[in-house]
Amino acid sequence: MSTSSTNQTVAINYRDALTNFVPKNLIVVVLCISINYINVALMQTFSKNRIFYMNPRYILFFHLVLNDMIQVTLTVILFVSSYIFFQINVSVCCVLILLALFATENTPLNLACMAVECYIAICIPLRHVQICTVKRTLMLIGLIWMTSMLSVLPDLFITLATVPLGFFSSRVFCLRETVFQNPHIIKKRDITYIVYLVIVWFIIFFTYFKILFTAKTASQDATKARNTIILHGFQVLLCMSMYAEPLLKQALLQWFPQYYSNSLFACYIIFQILPRAISPIVYGVRDKTYRKYLKRYLLCKMSS
Repeated sequence: MSTSSTNQTVAINYRDALTNFVPKNLIVVVLCISINYINVALMQTFSKNRIFYMNPRYILFFHLVLNDMIQVTLTVILFVSSYIFFQINVSVCCVLILLALFATENTPLNLACMAVECYIAICIPLRHVQICTVKRTLMLIGLIWMTSMLSVLPDLFITLATVPLGFFSSRVFCLRETVFQNPHIIKKRDITYIVYLVIVWFIIFFTYFKILFTAKTASQDATKARNTIILHGFQVLLCMSMYAEPLLKQALLQWFPQYYSNSLFACYIIFQILPRAISPIVYGVRDKTYRKYLKRYLLCKMSS
């Protein structure tokens, strides 16, 4: 099947009725603004209080929130543009898709690192200061981005090597499947996702059970850390559900062909937007230190 015919087939499957245009886009935009408004408040709280600068836990949290903002903003731009423009230039689509993929794949890795930090703080408290330094945390964030780039950039290189350059000046319905169509990319993506799934879930389970055993004989902090790991696990579960997205889309098309676009919209909200709304709950509400400074920041904003 040619590139143009493939794109037309995908576009037809994703085309939505005009009556659903306004409510769906309104819901997505409102959620995006709400999540980003809260995340901006969290980032402002971090930047205005030096107490957070020297704590690896809050540095990783800041990176997670920043990453969530990038991911939510880019996916909403792609969602809304699919209704307004329907098809956009392939080069522009490539940039948006790649940035969104970087941010999407960063999230489970960042959550795994935060789980390890919780484990060290509870189970190896005497070595926490030596192991979890600011320098090492910043290096870890760089490693997260490098890992995501090594996972995603081969898609672009394979596409550049296998399709005519004229393809990048054409217009497509902007999806990963319509831009990066090579079968080798799909195989590589599946293998990468399986490796991610195994590694991240091993870390989550390992840290949870280690903290669980510690919580039986230790302080209330260990119990709180255990609950935090549970929330991380739930967030990772939602984030990594994207790894089953291709199979899920095929199943939805076979089971509910008449409600396909509505099913995809529900999946988008649950698997792309909802996980990004959990971060403010984990630290912005549950963490006493962050909550105290966040309240102070919001009160100052309201009084000014």
